[in-house]
Amino acid sequence: MKQKKIVAVILCAALITGLFAGCGNGGSQNAGSNGEKTAEVKSVEDTANSKNGKVTLKLFTGKIETIDLMNEIINEFNDSQDRITVMQEYQKDASNIIKIKFAADQAPDIMTTYEQGFVDEGKYLDLSEQSEWWDRLSPAMKEACTDVKSGKQYRVCTNMTTAGFFYNKEIFNELGLSVPTTWDEFVSNLETIKEQKPDVTPWFIFGSEAWHLGHLIEFIPHGYLKQEYGAVETKKAMLDNDKAKLNFGAEDGAMAVFAEKMLELQGKGLINTDVVTATSDNCVQDFANGKAAMLSNGMWVLSSLLEANPDMEDKIGFAPYPAYMPGSKAVVLSAEDSGYSISSTSEYKEEAIEFLNFLFNAENQKKYSELSKAPCAFTDVNAEWAPATIVGEVNDAIGTAVNIGFTNEKPTAFSGDDAGRLLQELFAGKYTAGEFAEAYEKAWDNGMN
Repeated sequence: MKQKKIVAVILCAALITGLFAGCGNGGSQNAGSNGEKTAEVKSVEDTANSKNGKVTLKLFTGKIETIDLMNEIINEFNDSQDRITVMQEYQKDASNIIKIKFAADQAPDIMTTYEQGFVDEGKYLDLSEQSEWWDRLSPAMKEACTDVKSGKQYRVCTNMTTAGFFYNKEIFNELGLSVPTTWDEFVSNLETIKEQKPDVTPWFIFGSEAWHLGHLIEFIPHGYLKQEYGAVETKKAMLDNDKAKLNFGAEDGAMAVFAEKMLELQGKGLINTDVVTATSDNCVQDFANGKAAMLSNGMWVLSSLLEANPDMEDKIGFAPYPAYMPGSKAVVLSAEDSGYSISSTSEYKEEAIEFLNFLFNAENQKKYSELSKAPCAFTDVNAEWAPATIVGEVNDAIGTAVNIGFTNEKPTAFSGDDAGRLLQELFAGKYTAGEFAEAYEKAWDNGMN
């Protein structure tokens, strides 16, 4: 508890020195340059709202790929009536910035960020009674949005998403490679690509972006735990920090073995040499130009790949993550995406629900699904979210591998970005595999306190 208070003080201090940032127009929001000014702006804004009956809703997101479409939808909503104005704020490091906002009592009305710790602290509005949404949502996605502890829903997702390996089918066919199901087969493929096509990076990892490396941990070692114990039991183990199941620090545990595999790939030159500094743009361009054979990502990268090279449509393959632990199976992420929550302290809960009703209508969700390249979670939306060949690849992966979901039951003070930064340090040479596992367990434990 003492550590949480210290973190809150640090976060508030960071807020006061001006960490808030925003964007300017077209449905975007600017936060103040310091805490005092932000409070003043909020006070003036609230006073004006109370006098003229108008309401300004703040929507906070970390989803860069949907900013333009969301601004389009927000502007349509704002123009449709004269009482509610929605303003969108995007932050690249959203999972950490939201901590600052909660600590400073500056929570947005609507947000796409979601953490179990904030559920436990009562930060989100209970949406369980919003039957107009749940009756339209697929049962699997409703279950994915259900809090394991309370059985209630504090967010609603608009899409399903998948994540795995994208691979260049043309290169695979030329070299006679098959989709690997085991780690040995995976490494053999990478070695063949390196040997036969020395100008091609076998697996491109954009490690300058911590969230991406955090996803590798989420999908591979956390994915192993989810298939070993089941989704619900793994969530409970994470909530309870059940070390007997998580086994994060053990030399033969899922985390140490994962780190050992990563170092092996780096040592053999099977990943890009600039793994610590490479960006997602570097990755997209190399894959789209045939200079990289494989990349790990979610389906959200598809629009960028096709934009970079429209001729890639029939060359893009999609595969599960191969099994890397003894006795395990290949896994693929099949989970909820684009979740929206309302702050429990918002003064404008009814107005927030009114906007989400507009956002969730079938017409807007068709556009959202097709832009984000993710199947819609609402059953009354028929969207052509991807070319038919890629939809077939995704369906094959989902049908042959163990399906895993996201785990939001991580410690509030140890985000996916924090996990990714540990992996950056591994690639930079700071840890052995065993030391990485110990550091991960320590960071996890500290985040629980």
